[in-house]
Amino acid sequence: MIPFPLLLLLFLVIPLLEIYLLIKAGSVIGALPTVALVVFTAVLGAFLLRLQGLSTLNRIRTSLMQGKVPAMEILEGAALLVAGGLLLTPGFFTDAIGFLLLIPPLRRYWLLKIIERVTITSVSRGRARGPRTFEGESWRDDDEDSRLR
Repeated sequence: MIPFPLLLLLFLVIPLLEIYLLIKAGSVIGALPTVALVVFTAVLGAFLLRLQGLSTLNRIRTSLMQGKVPAMEILEGAALLVAGGLLLTPGFFTDAIGFLLLIPPLRRYWLLKIIERVTITSVSRGRARGPRTFEGESWRDDDEDSRLR
């Protein structure tokens, strides 16, 4: 479940920040150059995203051919999907975050931090509730006589 402050940030604060930055840039360089810059960052971002996506896809294929689970590569693909969405959203702030996600070492660092945080949170929650024990019976299908007794 997503907490309310995060939703507030996503749907209110970030768009207001984008509008503010677009107005400021428009007042400094003009409206038409601002629009051209936004379109240029979207096109450049799409081009770089395509290169990164193909590279990630090749690494997934290589891992699968070697019999390895491409877990990090799949997470990187998801991060690239987020980067693509941010780069196609008009604005300078979202473009900056999208371009930062296109830098492989930075992207891996952020993913590892997220994994670490989720893992620590999950483990600490599991300990707080205590171990889970499931009781039950088992039998083999060919052992129906012992089950009926």
